[in-house]
Amino acid sequence: MNTDPNPFAGTLLGDTIDAVVPRDAAAEQAARERLDRMTKPPGSLGVLEDVATQLAGIAGSCPAPLPVPAVVAVFAADHGVHAQGVTPWPQEVTAQMVANFLAGGAVVNAFAAELGAEVVVVDVGVAAPLDPADGLLDRRIRPGTADLAEGPAMTLDEARRAVEAGIEVATRLATASPCLITGDMGIANTTASAALVCAFTGAAPAAATGRGTGVDDPTLARKVAVVGRAVSRIPSRPATPAAALAALAEVGGLEHAALAGFVLGAAAARVPVLLDGAIAGSAALVAAGLCPPAIQYALAGHTSVEPGHALALESLGLRPLLGLDLRLGEGTGALLALPLVASAARALRDVATFDSAGVTEK
Repeated sequence: MNTDPNPFAGTLLGDTIDAVVPRDAAAEQAARERLDRMTKPPGSLGVLEDVATQLAGIAGSCPAPLPVPAVVAVFAADHGVHAQGVTPWPQEVTAQMVANFLAGGAVVNAFAAELGAEVVVVDVGVAAPLDPADGLLDRRIRPGTADLAEGPAMTLDEARRAVEAGIEVATRLATASPCLITGDMGIANTTASAALVCAFTGAAPAAATGRGTGVDDPTLARKVAVVGRAVSRIPSRPATPAAALAALAEVGGLEHAALAGFVLGAAAARVPVLLDGAIAGSAALVAAGLCPPAIQYALAGHTSVEPGHALALESLGLRPLLGLDLRLGEGTGALLALPLVASAARALRDVATFDSAGVTEK
């Protein structure tokens, strides 16, 4: 087994792993102390105090910069496992939804417009050719994965290059935005997500596999069987970065790979990355497998009704900010959590302390 903590030396992936450092403990301590001096009972903002502290540790300063304007990167790709009948939706819907994103007609566009966030679409593996368009980044590795039910979804080299596509996008977007948000699009991608959750957490296929876009009982049973068949090829839970990449190549999707890289790139750039649903959660497991400190830069926007998502968040030690029974993807749930994250940062920055406000403490 390759036990090298960074077996990807000389690549963008390797350089990015080397660039990720733990959050700043001194800035977090300063945030805790300021929160306790603010004109409110200590701890009264609950989880938002943890968010404010995390943001300070990410930035290395107290208070942290406000996480706005945020940008959503919707990574789009297709999946060979679609051939197994794991979803009733035709594969061409992936490319059609990319066009919808670019035209501003999807839910992610509506939510982003409400919050003043930008939407960028990244093609890392849509099966159909896409015409160039404003807001579309061409980072295509291959036109969809191979069928993960029958063999590896992609080669190790393809998996690494897809991860690096996500790193490059995060690095680029982080120069202009203080908060990155994960988005995704890919018909059949919840099958790959369930397989990744099983591979990285040891969960049973029946526990990690959900109905995705709302499949019926026979389709769900077929989906569980496909996930079980795929995961059986992974000998054990990945314990090294090399094993994490191998598991990703075996059962993941191109957008999962790019999202894992997106998390790594955000961490290397020291900006928070707000995770969406089941696809992002499974990709974050890969990111943590490649570079454990990277997950310190992630916040979980919500918990999806897709069962594998809660398993992924529990494994990662991430507490979701919202629970709205969402199952759309695109970045929608993460966007809805953005005001909570921004409010936590603004409170840490703007709220007076007892001393400065002349308010008597108890």
